[in-house]
Amino acid sequence: MRITLRVIGIGPGNARQITLEAIDALTDVDVFLVLDKGGDKDSLAALRRDILDRHASPNHRVIEIVDPPRDRDPADYDAEVRRWHAARAAVFGDALRAEVPDSGVAAFLVWGDPALYDSTLRIVDDLTEHSDLDLDVEVIPGVTSASALTAAHRIAANRIGEPIHITTGRRLADTPHGADTNQIVMLDGDLAFRRTADPDDHIWWGAYVGTDDEILVSGRVGDVADRIARLRSEARERIGWIMDIYLLRKP
Repeated sequence: MRITLRVIGIGPGNARQITLEAIDALTDVDVFLVLDKGGDKDSLAALRRDILDRHASPNHRVIEIVDPPRDRDPADYDAEVRRWHAARAAVFGDALRAEVPDSGVAAFLVWGDPALYDSTLRIVDDLTEHSDLDLDVEVIPGVTSASALTAAHRIAANRIGEPIHITTGRRLADTPHGADTNQIVMLDGDLAFRRTADPDDHIWWGAYVGTDDEILVSGRVGDVADRIARLRSEARERIGWIMDIYLLRKP
């Protein structure tokens, strides 16, 4: 069974930030595979529907797949994530066999870009290596939340000749000295910068970047940390979910 499988980056939340290449890739997809994580975010689901209504074939189908459970506080984080990814690969493989015709086209829609802190490509690699499916994989890049953040704040991600370190809130405290000049931090539900940054470090923070709900704050960490925490908490309560990112820079 041969299937073309596309992994399509659709940007961080603004329907106008989808690329022309992504639009072209949507037009002849037979089946879109979508993870149902339980209580799907209404506004994100609406954006996804809007993108498909505008650009996908009128005959496309959307198959929702229940996301396998995951231990959010495991003793061995890496092992649990690998187990979870293998479980995802198994349910995706079942869906591809059941729902996609031979020589058909299936696709995953990935928020932001498939290469930046997203598991889809690893799961596709697992499918390619361990399943009986003959997959022709195509990857379409998307606008990243990092580039949307710097554009929203009208800044460059680094100063002249300086490196950029991209990490997560969980690993922020592990950043080596010298790599912390310019840090782009994702997936930081605990606002780890409040524990790791110096008061004089500068932060450019954004939530729902590029959408109608966008919130932007910048300034010295010592001046704006409490404001960011308050705004983040209020927004999560009001909207029901939050996606945020920030750039942290040494003075």
